[in-house]
Amino acid sequence: MEFIQDLMTYSFLQKALITSVMVGVICGVIGSFIVLRGMALMGDAISHAVLPGIAISYMLGINYFYGAVLTGVLTAFGIGAISQNSRIKNDSSIGIVFSAFFALGIILITRAKSATDLTQILFGNVLSVRTSDMWLTLIIGTIVILVVVLFFKELLVSSFDETMAAAYGLKTQLIHYTIMFLLTLVTVASLQTVGVILVVSLLITPASTAYLLTNRLSIMVVLAAFFGAVSSIIGLYFSFLYNMPSGPVIALAATGIFILAFLFSPKQGIIVSKIRSRAKRKAITNATH
Repeated sequence: MEFIQDLMTYSFLQKALITSVMVGVICGVIGSFIVLRGMALMGDAISHAVLPGIAISYMLGINYFYGAVLTGVLTAFGIGAISQNSRIKNDSSIGIVFSAFFALGIILITRAKSATDLTQILFGNVLSVRTSDMWLTLIIGTIVILVVVLFFKELLVSSFDETMAAAYGLKTQLIHYTIMFLLTLVTVASLQTVGVILVVSLLITPASTAYLLTNRLSIMVVLAAFFGAVSSIIGLYFSFLYNMPSGPVIALAATGIFILAFLFSPKQGIIVSKIRSRAKRKAITNATH
């Protein structure tokens, strides 16, 4: 009740709640395609690689959005260039590029700003969300959802079978880099909420939770968006209540929901499967006797 009263009173908390929900939704939506395409490492890479862009933006006195998007896009193209033009495999290319960008970003941030600012960038602080951050998240969320709705069939086919998508005449490379661009936008939108280090948790965990509960992509996207939003609300509540960084709390909330699905999912939950197996064995035993 105290949290609800504060929510009705303080505008900064209202902005934090709206932004958290939007971030959870768009992370769940784009995260569904990242999980299906086996690109979790790429999500981790881009979320870390935007750091030097943020640092350069601070140094130049411009909005961090521009620098973060630029370095995120450069990361995606850099990884593709290395893996496609050498014997080095994709996962190794990801490790090379994102570690280099992340190291450069930490050096630039520590020279440009204080350790407090670095902590907020790395781990997030949703309670310091500004009005401009909220509107930026809304714009990015609108772009992401529009692209997914308009090109859902193309995304679906290419996510499940890229070879068949190419046979149908779909431009799989363009689709891949479009997803990378959307992933970069979502990462930038999530920085204030969960921070650079833990963006990947909100991208991957709600989508993985949804993946345990359904075999249909459309339902998976909706469930992932719902779980992302719920994780963000829970994380905001506890980070406000105990004055903790929002990123780690949101990540733990998402993990808690995943564990529940992992254990109790009707089709794939470990505990449910064991109960079903025992019931079958008991039925077979009773039938034989």
